[in-house]
Amino acid sequence: MTCVSCLLLLLLQLILIAAAAAAAGEGTAAGGGGAASPYEPNWSSLDSRPLPAWYDDAKVGVFLVWGVYSVPSYGSEWFWKFWQADKNPKYIDFMERNFRPNFTYQDFASHFTTELFDPASWAELVAASGARYVVLTSKHHEGYTNWPSAFSPNWNSKDVGPKRDLVGDLAKAFRSKAPHVHFGLYHSMFEWFNPLYLQDRHNNYETNLFVETKTVPELYELINQYQPEVVWSDGASVDPDWYWNSTVFLAWLFNSSPVKDTVVVNDRWGEGAMCHHGSFYTCQDRYNPGSLQNHKWENAMTLDKGSWGYRREATLTDYLTIHDLLTTLAQTISCGGNLLVNVGPTHDGRIPTIMEERLRQLGSWLDINGDSVYSSRPWTHQNDSLTPGVWYTSRGDRVYAMVLEWPEDDLVKLGSVVTTKHTSITMLGYGHGNLTFTPLENTGTHVTFPAMSKVASQWVWVLDMLGVIPAGHSTQ
Repeated sequence: MTCVSCLLLLLLQLILIAAAAAAAGEGTAAGGGGAASPYEPNWSSLDSRPLPAWYDDAKVGVFLVWGVYSVPSYGSEWFWKFWQADKNPKYIDFMERNFRPNFTYQDFASHFTTELFDPASWAELVAASGARYVVLTSKHHEGYTNWPSAFSPNWNSKDVGPKRDLVGDLAKAFRSKAPHVHFGLYHSMFEWFNPLYLQDRHNNYETNLFVETKTVPELYELINQYQPEVVWSDGASVDPDWYWNSTVFLAWLFNSSPVKDTVVVNDRWGEGAMCHHGSFYTCQDRYNPGSLQNHKWENAMTLDKGSWGYRREATLTDYLTIHDLLTTLAQTISCGGNLLVNVGPTHDGRIPTIMEERLRQLGSWLDINGDSVYSSRPWTHQNDSLTPGVWYTSRGDRVYAMVLEWPEDDLVKLGSVVTTKHTSITMLGYGHGNLTFTPLENTGTHVTFPAMSKVASQWVWVLDMLGVIPAGHSTQ
């Protein structure tokens, strides 16, 4: 690209940024009606915003990680970095064996065809999984945008590859076919090989041309065009939050944006923000602390143990079983978290069959046992003190015990549950009345399971208990 072309491109981007800023200003006037904005661009103020209730009630989401890396679909969605920057021998060998010399990562984009992508079928599948929100990658660290971004010319889904607006098509499908599923977007703040970003880092962040002309304008564009109710940021954790202008963007998002009342954000907005600032914390990939946390959190995890994006070389044992998935769900929600279940679509727009099966199995379980999940809250005890593999949630006066393994001799000992004269215990998916239970000699309860053949649920069985109190609390 000539210097003249560079200047013209920069001028065009500056014009677009000015237009986006004007649109944001209009949103402020329309949304605020002249009133003072309640949230200021600092963490203390932003952290005071209450968590929108829908997110805590939803409990389960589906994460769709999809981009140009879905074309090689080998190793990881970090394919480009592992190949070009890290010079990983595995990736170098893969390219030398399968592609012509001088093949570039950009050459993969024309093969990101998505010809089998049916947004309505994706919406149906996510709804069938029982998920109450969905998060699609709008842009990963490769910088390719899954929408026709004005700030990513010739490196977006309209200009090269699918020749369509993937984000827009999916947003429309969910709002039409599954309106109860909240639509959200993942967005990577940084880009591995963007020269403006690399220059800013080289300048020790004394410049922020990348932020001002590329990544933050993209965020305003996404919010104003698609109105996502989850903004799942990533890639900013090694750079200061002030470099990203994160608090300025979030103040606009919470005060004046089209989704100001319902949007939630995660915690990846700059160095030091992770696990400290955000509507919900992710802390690290596959975060599952196993204990109650004092702030809303999310366990973003993968069905493929080795990758977020689809990889063709994955074997059956690389995938979680449905029991693995339900175990993770029970652990997560018992400790106050949400579960974001990742699947990686193929380059041609399919959800791999094994991933579809897991999502539908999850949905069939939630159809039976959803009362223990949706709108539930952590109980006094998260897991049982006597029997491993028993996790608790509650809703009002009800306490639910999620039993991961069918007990030996059909008897489960609950060390954390004390019965009273008002106690009744049933099992979700068993429609034949109350279960027999016996108080243990010291503390706890002995519950007799029904015949397995009479229970609808195939995995992870849930006891529905009324009139019980947690062990260690007075019965008076």
